[in-house]
Amino acid sequence: MIHQYKLNGYNIVLDVFSGSVHVVDPLAYDIIGMYETSSADEITAAMLEKYADKPDVNESEIREVLESVEQLKAAGKLFAPDQYEHMAFDFKNRNTVIKALCMHVAHTCNLTCDYCFASQGKYQGERALMSFEVGKQAFDFLIANSGSRKNLEVDFFGGEPLMNWEVVKQLVAYGRELEKIHNKNFRFTLTTNGVLLNDEVIEFANKEMHNVVLSLDGRKEVHDRLRRTVNGKGSYDVIVPKFQKLVESRGGQGYYVRGTFTKDNVDFTNDIFHMADLGFTELSMEPVVSAPSEPYALGEEDLPKLFEQYEILAKEMIRRKEAGNGFTFYHYMLDLTAGPCIYKRISGCGSGTEYLAVTPWGELFPCHQFVGDEKYSMGDVWRGVTNTALRDEFKTCNAYARPDCKDCWAKLYCSGGCAANAYHATGSIRGVYDYGCQLFRKRIECAIMMQIAMSGMAKSEE
Repeated sequence: MIHQYKLNGYNIVLDVFSGSVHVVDPLAYDIIGMYETSSADEITAAMLEKYADKPDVNESEIREVLESVEQLKAAGKLFAPDQYEHMAFDFKNRNTVIKALCMHVAHTCNLTCDYCFASQGKYQGERALMSFEVGKQAFDFLIANSGSRKNLEVDFFGGEPLMNWEVVKQLVAYGRELEKIHNKNFRFTLTTNGVLLNDEVIEFANKEMHNVVLSLDGRKEVHDRLRRTVNGKGSYDVIVPKFQKLVESRGGQGYYVRGTFTKDNVDFTNDIFHMADLGFTELSMEPVVSAPSEPYALGEEDLPKLFEQYEILAKEMIRRKEAGNGFTFYHYMLDLTAGPCIYKRISGCGSGTEYLAVTPWGELFPCHQFVGDEKYSMGDVWRGVTNTALRDEFKTCNAYARPDCKDCWAKLYCSGGCAANAYHATGSIRGVYDYGCQLFRKRIECAIMMQIAMSGMAKSEE
């Protein structure tokens, strides 16, 4: 399978199953497009007709390109066969260890964001704070089910986790004790809206948190429209100076600023550029996922504008990189030479198997986006995973388990997409959230183009 597209002056051919990326001239681009459906004579005739006004395009040149394509195919770099499909259905039989927990230490929040999937932190339930005893048991559960895996990850999440800060600190201390006893290594992450950030939190986070995720939607008018405090005031002016102080104190490392764009700011690149101009260099901006009836919901009519925005973003990132003031965008972080292993490229994030969410009461769910949906309750931190049938369903939820992914060129980049988004869009974790798929494919096209451009920059500097 190949995928061909033109972007930013490049003619790009992606060979899906080998991962090879080819940048070619227009003639080769057209020949590759016909290669599997036409004979050499048919291709030659078609090219002579199309390029009749190009004196340098003759039969000899066309035959030479055809020979090159044949050589690339023989080398497994074009039209490579799918050698991974047979691996996907063995996952159910694999012994899966748990490597990460999303700790919902606070089912409450000091903001009332309109688009919050967690219903302002309550997750369709009651407000609650996790006790140290429940959190301690969750850590014991993780240790007991981590097998020989040394590196374990814990994300302190909410709601707003800083509303239960003392318990967060206690749990970090407990985790450090467990490291010594069990020869493990905890990597802690804190996700915060920033309202309660202060010097004490920043100092502790710099010492103990491997990563800090900061919620900011961009320009002040955009951010304050939907991210307001309980008394209806915008939070931009409160949090931005705190975020800047935290990032500076961390040396610009170990964080990223994460925003959400909606129908109100389909020109979201201006929000990304605004955040970069504030001094933030590790950025992410996600499309809102909501019911179509919401006033801020994205629709099919917005897609052309969003595709354009992703192209604008990629080109501006290249320009800024050349100018020496570049920044990172999460969805454009793509390593074409040493990416994830094939297991990860097929199976994805590991929700419901390697990764679980823990509620303030110790109940287990596949991930934070399933919390509160009792159909997806998997057990608790005392008894462990008792809904093994559900765990097995998530084990087989991969790029090859979804019929709609069969002919998609991007499936080894998205691993079949987000199970939660698929469920909320179709009622099944094996469905696909088509809107998200369209945006994802555009982002990957832009990311590959950027790798090509950056490679050219690197060569010109040699």
